[in-house]
Amino acid sequence: MRTNQLNAILLTLVLIALIVSGIAPFDRGTWVLEVAPVVIAIPILWRTRQSFPLTTLLYVLITAHALVLILGGAYTYARVPLGFWLQDLFELGRNPYDKIGHFMQGFVPALIAREILLRGNYVSGKSMPGFLSVCVALAISAFYELLEWWAALAWGQGAEEFLGTQGDPWDTQSDMFLALIGATLAVRFLARWQDAQIRHLPPNEQRE
Repeated sequence: MRTNQLNAILLTLVLIALIVSGIAPFDRGTWVLEVAPVVIAIPILWRTRQSFPLTTLLYVLITAHALVLILGGAYTYARVPLGFWLQDLFELGRNPYDKIGHFMQGFVPALIAREILLRGNYVSGKSMPGFLSVCVALAISAFYELLEWWAALAWGQGAEEFLGTQGDPWDTQSDMFLALIGATLAVRFLARWQDAQIRHLPPNEQRE
């Protein structure tokens, strides 16, 4: 399958999921907040598809991350059916779906950061790109936790569905820890795959 065809399929899949999730979400305000990153990312990726196309690996992972966010927005993270299934399977005390979201929050941004750093010739060497990519992912995770804090201050109890803490006093710390794990695993196990795909980009698209 050609890259353009695959990207068109991925975009169509995300748009369909976005539309369906918005028909009757559990909480409209929470849905808006959760899918906002997807709505922001779509035009950016579309606008840069010619000037700075990403590797196929990244487009697929971004799509997966978008679907995680959209599903969480439709049900709210504490009510996603997949999370209840995992809760029963592993005999957990809470719906863990939000932890999947925070894992992806580290996993995908780390690889995005790594690709930008490498293709822009901002760093060199074997270790520094991975280290800085993990740092970027953690910074994004920390900023998201600040957004949740601000939402809690602004809305009070109205932000409960968006926060999704489910009574866990260590929710913020565990969210960031999951992002750290995701980012570390991404740069550890997918770096070579990403490098190979970067090398196969047309010469004018490998470096900007």
